[in-house]
Amino acid sequence: MNAAVTFTNCALGYLSWKKFPVYVLGQFLGSFLAAAAIYFLFYTAIMEFTNGNLTVTGPIATANIFATYLPDHMTLWRGFLDEVFLTGMLQLGIFAITDKRNNSALQGTEGVVIGILVLIIGVSLGMNSGYAINPSRDLPPRFFTFIAGWGTQVFRAKHWWWVPVVAPTLGAYLGGIIYSVFIGWTIPREPQIMENPTEYEDHQLPKTMPHHTTTPSLASVPVPTSNKSSIRPVPPSNDSIRIQQF
Repeated sequence: MNAAVTFTNCALGYLSWKKFPVYVLGQFLGSFLAAAAIYFLFYTAIMEFTNGNLTVTGPIATANIFATYLPDHMTLWRGFLDEVFLTGMLQLGIFAITDKRNNSALQGTEGVVIGILVLIIGVSLGMNSGYAINPSRDLPPRFFTFIAGWGTQVFRAKHWWWVPVVAPTLGAYLGGIIYSVFIGWTIPREPQIMENPTEYEDHQLPKTMPHHTTTPSLASVPVPTSNKSSIRPVPPSNDSIRIQQF
């Protein structure tokens, strides 16, 4: 659902570039339709609040319902760095949550944990630039507001529109590299199983008892006879005694 995350996965070799346009097209279409759904659901509330005057800035601005806009205390480049930093944290966290070689989240809970990560980033650090952290979440709704009546001002306000496209992509890529260098490449590989499984298991089993070499006694050797009770021990002859002494 995030074009910056999709780009990073393709750039680092985790996803085929052939899938990139398909993913981004789906993301952009979904975000555009989501903006349209919000507009039609809250149309009467928006019109009552603005008296029908759809503006991008000012006390009754409503364009920021759909896309991000810089507040007065932020400059363009501070907002750019803010988006790079936040998206880098997001991408690093996503890799940590989904990396099966590491201590990843339990299978089936990755989406919930990533959602909590986005919530934490937004609540703690999102007031500066609106934490776009996703080109797919900002640009298509901005196009929708342009069509729906807010006009070209959605692209002119502080010349901000391109930042939620470029800065999150750069930030996600940097966050992915940081994870790969400092965490991903340091994870030891899984131990290789030896060719002889029995020998491998013998090395793994704890040895609690010492080895004793035993030799079978003469009594344990089977005698090929049908009448064992008739056999009597025969005393050794003098020749055999001499051979043993020699």
